Amino acid sequence: MKTHWPALFLVSLLAAAPALAGEGRDHDHDRARRSVLAGEILPLSRILEQVDRDFPGELIEAELESHHGRQVYEIKRLTKDGRVLKLRYDAVDGTRLKHGERDRDREAERP
Repeated sequence: MKTHWPALFLVSLLAAAPALAGEGRDHDHDRARRSVLAGEILPLSRILEQVDRDFPGELIEAELESHHGRQVYEIKRLTKDGRVLKLRYDAVDGTRLKHGERDRDREAERP
């Protein structure tokens, strides 16, 4: 029986690639979890409670970002009246920093 070592090696290398690609990298969720556990930032759930009170609707996306050395939660929200809001909250103290609104009609007209 003839063995195709080069082909087998290539298949095994391709199968291992996803695991190797993530090795040694710090994932965002790991960094966020460590920061919350260390008391450096508020948990996302606390920010979302505030968002729910101030802007009722559906969560589209939530991210923890660093802006000019400041940890910031960026929240995208679909309001009950159909507006898409982009909200920013200081991750340390929960202060709302900024919010903007996307014009859905204008977005639909873009090519």
